[in-house]
This record gives sequence, structure tokens and C-alpha cells, in this order.
Amino acid sequence: MPSDGNPRPADAAQTLDLLGRLALREHSMESLLQSVADLVTTVVPGGLEASVTVLLDGGAATVVHTGQLAVDCDERQYERGDGPCLHAAATGELTEIADARTETRWPDYARAVAERGSLSSLSVPLPVGDRVKAALNIYARKAQAFDGDARTVATRFAPYAAIAIATTQAYREARDRADNLQTALDSRAVIDQAKGILMERYKLTPDEAFQILSQASMAANRKVRDIAEELVRTGDLPLAPPRR
Repeated sequence: MPSDGNPRPADAAQTLDLLGRLALREHSMESLLQSVADLVTTVVPGGLEASVTVLLDGGAATVVHTGQLAVDCDERQYERGDGPCLHAAATGELTEIADARTETRWPDYARAVAERGSLSSLSVPLPVGDRVKAALNIYARKAQAFDGDARTVATRFAPYAAIAIATTQAYREARDRADNLQTALDSRAVIDQAKGILMERYKLTPDEAFQILSQASMAANRKVRDIAEELVRTGDLPLAPPRR
């Protein structure tokens, strides 16, 4: 049974229908991706384990998994900086290891996971976007575990996982932009307050007041905003001009 406690559907059509009815507003990204990982192991035969790898800002992480074998296989790749799931995520190519005992592209990795118990794997790229790369990884304990039907079924799960990641990333980027905008507005407000204090204290024009803040910023090797905040809070300004 999947980790969410829901009964497993009998075939791929039922599984994809179930995924299609899961809404992001009701589930977190991790919850939806866990559903994808759980359910893909029910419709692709072979006693599989699955995971989702995400590449972001130069790092790789397993965000969900169905068992320790999947985690171990992912982490062996992260340690080496290469392997089928990283290749699939980075290049957008469906990547399969048919038999880890004879794999030549990543021999050290293949030897390590074969000893761990994974003899074949399938990594499905997830079409998320330019900044975020990801892959759905399926690990099998027997060689030659994936036939044409299995590959087709596995690739049909990719859009559901990709939508969950892309939507979450878009939300985070929008939140970051809003935070940055608020920071900029706050900076402008405190600088305007500091300019007003200098204009009143020294009978300056707005441009002259900002010039004083800029000179104090350079002399103290601090940001103009920090100088302005200190002036507003304490009334003190480094290198204050003589009163007129």
C-alpha cells in the first residue's frame, strides 16, 4: 500500500486517473511526488523502488523515495557527481541500465549498486524548466527489468511529477520576488526618512541629502540603507556636514 494509506489501483489507467485527481492546493509538492513514486512501483512489475531527484543551484537531492535501496542508489551518484539519474535530469534523456553487472558508462557506480542489490534501473527526465532539473528513478533487483511497456508506463508518470515541482518552484520564485520587492520598498522608505532628517537639520536639497548619505556609506564601508537606518534610529551620522 502507498505511504499515504490509499489502496493501490490495479493498472496504469487507474493510477494516472488517481494522480490526475490530486490537486496541488490540497497536497504539498512532497506529498504529490511521494504519490507518484509510490504508485509507479505498483504498475511497473518487478519489486521496484522509486525516487525523485531534483537538481537545483548546483546541488542534487532525493526529495521522495519508496525505500532505502532507492536512496542508496541515488546517493552513490551524488557522491560521484554522475550516473543515470543525474544524466537523465541534466540532459532530458530517458536513461536505462539494463544490467549493472555489464554497465560500461558508469562502471564504478554500477558495480556499487549491483553489490547493494540493484541490477537495473530506469531514470525518466521530468520536464520542469531551465533552472530546475529532475528525474523519476526506478530501481529493480533483477536485470533486464524494463520492457517497452514498462518504459511507456513510466514515462506517462513524468508530467504529474513535473507539474508538482514546477508549480512549487514557480510559487517559491514569486514569493522571493515579492520579498525582494518589499525589501526594496522598505529600503527606499528608510532612505527617504533619513534624507528628510538631513534636509531639515542642515537645510539641504533632496539631492544634497542623498549625497551626504552616499559619502557616509563609502566612508564607513556600509550600505546606504544601513547608514539611513542608524540615522533614523539614533540621529547619528558618520562624517556629518557642518550645520548651515
